[in-house]
Amino acid sequence: MMLTLYCWLHATLTTTRPRRGRDERGLSQSTENAILLAGAVAIAVIIIAAITSYVQANLPQ
Repeated sequence: MMLTLYCWLHATLTTTRPRRGRDERGLSQSTENAILLAGAVAIAVIIIAAITSYVQANLPQ
């Protein structure tokens, strides 16, 4: 009885759900992660360079 109910429910849900094709818009997740990582590294380099130049400019001579 339970197996019949499960089979009926599975067949009903899989046939009434709208099938969506593969969404191929945008970038893959690994590409997005690589871009975000590169952006974070670039921001860190800019901040470190700014702090370094500020400290060197304000060091007593």
